[in-house]
Amino acid sequence: MWKHCLTATLFATAALSAHAQDAAQPVVKWTLQVLQDGQQVDAFEGTTTVGQARTDTHHHVVTHNVGCKDHPDASIDLQRTLTVSPLQANASETILAIDAQETLESANPSQTPEGCALPPQPRRVAASHPGLRVPAGEAVNWQIVDQNPALAYRISASLAPPPL
Repeated sequence: MWKHCLTATLFATAALSAHAQDAAQPVVKWTLQVLQDGQQVDAFEGTTTVGQARTDTHHHVVTHNVGCKDHPDASIDLQRTLTVSPLQANASETILAIDAQETLESANPSQTPEGCALPPQPRRVAASHPGLRVPAGEAVNWQIVDQNPALAYRISASLAPPPL
């Protein structure tokens, strides 16, 4: 399972004070599901004021068998960091800016010329969406990587209910 190491880092915009922003801006409740080859492998969620950002990092350490004797030897921290920033929100839609950094492994295992197992090679992926439109009550898919492995985000967002 993915380990949640850094949670809920909030940044206020430089132009507005946090107090004035909280009073004037709507609050958005959002969820982001990470889909790898069509299967959900991770999820993020938050409640963030328009004009602020939330950054979360999840870690998933995997160990692979390597060599001709398949000894568990090669481990890697597959790190995923997402920053979600609501730009606008109303009852019918939310517009989100999303920045993502991922460490992925190739879906194809490799071997030495002798046929001994090598660990999958990690690769860094960075993606940014400056204004993803998410209709209220619907989920929107954003394709990050097409194959090896395929990676997509499924995002839903709506206005958060007012505090009691």
